[in-house]
Amino acid sequence: MTAETRVTDHRLSPIRGAYLIADRTRLGADELEPAVRAALAGGVPLVQYRDKSHDPDRRLAEAKALAALCHEHGARLMVNDDPELAREAGADGVHLGRDDVSVTDARAVLGEDAIVGVSCYNDLARAFAAERAGADYVAFGSFYPSPTKPDAPRAPVPLLKRARSRIHLPIVVIGGITPDNAGPLALAGADAAAVISGVLEADEITEAARRLNNLMRLGW
Repeated sequence: MTAETRVTDHRLSPIRGAYLIADRTRLGADELEPAVRAALAGGVPLVQYRDKSHDPDRRLAEAKALAALCHEHGARLMVNDDPELAREAGADGVHLGRDDVSVTDARAVLGEDAIVGVSCYNDLARAFAAERAGADYVAFGSFYPSPTKPDAPRAPVPLLKRARSRIHLPIVVIGGITPDNAGPLALAGADAAAVISGVLEADEITEAARRLNNLMRLGW
C-alpha cells in the first residue's frame, strides 16, 4: 500500500497542531504523566513517548499509562523507534529515525491502521522515499537551534516550502520550536510542530500547548 492510497489529502489527517515529545531525559518518573496531562488539557492531539534507556519493564509500564491517558483525552500516542513497544503498549503508532527499522517492517508489527512517521532531517529525497514506502507523515528539522539535539542538521524554511508543494503527506517540523516561533513554519506549510522544551519547560504547560496549537492553525 502506498502513501498515496493511505492519505489523499494531508489536510484531513489527524497529524495536525502541537505534537508533544514526552522525553524521559527531560521528565522524571513523577513528572511524566502530570506533564503530558497538562499538555493534553491544552489540546495536544499527538504525544510521542521517547525513552532511549534499557529498562523494558519501566518503558512498557510508562508507555501503557501514556496510551491510556492520551486515549482518555481523544489524543494519540506514538512511540519513538520501537514498533514492538508500541504494539505491546497499545500505542497508535511509531516514529522512525534513520537507524531504525523500515516503514514496511514497522507496519508488519503494528498493522495497516497504525501511524508510521519518519524523520527526514533536511533530506527531501528521504521524504519522497518515505512517502513511497507508505509512511503516514514525514518530519523535517532542526529548524531552530535545539537544546535536545544541538548538533542536529539544520533544515531551512525553503526546504519546507518545497516539501509542501511536492509531498502529499502531513509534514511535521521539529527543532527548537516554541509558541513564539512556530508561526512562520505553519505559514510555510507545516501541519504539526513537534516540541519538547518549547512546552515542557514553559511556566504553564497547558497554556503553551494551547498557544502552539493556535499558531499551527495559521497554515490550515
